[in-house]
Amino acid sequence: MSEKSKEYYLNRAVELSIKGSTEGKGYPFGAVVVRNGEIVGEGHNQVYDSQDPTAHAEVVAIRNACKNLNTFELPDCELYTSCEPCPMCLGAIYWARISRVYYANSRHDAAAIGFDDALIYEEIPLPISERKVEMIQMDKAEAMKAFELWEKASDRGAVL
Repeated sequence: MSEKSKEYYLNRAVELSIKGSTEGKGYPFGAVVVRNGEIVGEGHNQVYDSQDPTAHAEVVAIRNACKNLNTFELPDCELYTSCEPCPMCLGAIYWARISRVYYANSRHDAAAIGFDDALIYEEIPLPISERKVEMIQMDKAEAMKAFELWEKASDRGAVL
């Protein structure tokens, strides 16, 4: 793919971030998913308007692409985003198996305007017992049945 095409897709992500900043009560983030030179999904941050804390631009774009392509995996796709993905979006990118991410602003640029993910980056490698959000494992015997059924299933999907 040419550098000019990459610029086009990144510019579209930036346009969506501007839309997110100016319409409704959105936030300044936009993203597009591209496959074979075609935009197959796009979105801007819709956390406030949808009252959904997971409605970040990258997640919205991934959901849109998966719906449009009728799949839950995007291994032959690239994501263009106006800002370096946060830890949640990075997880979604890995789960969708997106092959490459292009971004404009860094997480440090985002932190400078109040979108600071440093706490999450610091929490992830900590032992569960040391995290700020208390994590309590309960009886798992019943829950293990679902895992056992999954292991026996012949028509199960792929896993990371």
